[in-house]
Amino acid sequence: MTRRALRRLARDDRGATIVEFAIVSPVMAMLLLGAFDIAHTLYMRAVLQGVVQKVGRDATLESGLAANTQSGLDAKVSQQAKLLANNATVAITRKWYRTFANAAAAKFEPFTDTNGNGTCDGPVGGTPGEPYEDNNGNQKWDSTGGNEGQGGAKDAVVYTVTVSYPRFFPIYRIIGGSNTTTVSASTILRNQPYGDQGAPTVRNCP
Repeated sequence: MTRRALRRLARDDRGATIVEFAIVSPVMAMLLLGAFDIAHTLYMRAVLQGVVQKVGRDATLESGLAANTQSGLDAKVSQQAKLLANNATVAITRKWYRTFANAAAAKFEPFTDTNGNGTCDGPVGGTPGEPYEDNNGNQKWDSTGGNEGQGGAKDAVVYTVTVSYPRFFPIYRIIGGSNTTTVSASTILRNQPYGDQGAPTVRNCP
């Protein structure tokens, strides 16, 4: 009897599906959470890039120099971001350069590098310092970063928006990592030629 019961039990596969599902379901749930989290991040990035492009173009108009106009444009960006994540933190920066090339390289004040060491050197002996363009008029050479603000006519402006918000799906609790998602979008646009571009003062590095 016992032997026959054991053979019958060995052939009985009822309930096997439940056991298999219990093994597979945590993995499937983790994959789904990860996919949803990535999809939302990509959607946020696409929407943010679109609104940054639109607002960046509006800011290049002559009226974009007005502080209240810039505040209104920034509010549009924040509003759009918070439609997708209502508890998001939005940070917006503007930095201007004289040319697109300088903006792309984050090279604010070009200089003549006579000795090729990559630094605007001061005077040596009786030789004056290497000449540079003092774009912001602060009488010192600024290697990177650009000048804060929208700049003036024909200046190239880097408009950057960074959005941070808590993750919608608790995937970080399973695989580790940060519980905050950060998405950034930027664009480089030139202000309209509504006037003459300001000419920088050429100085020598002190």
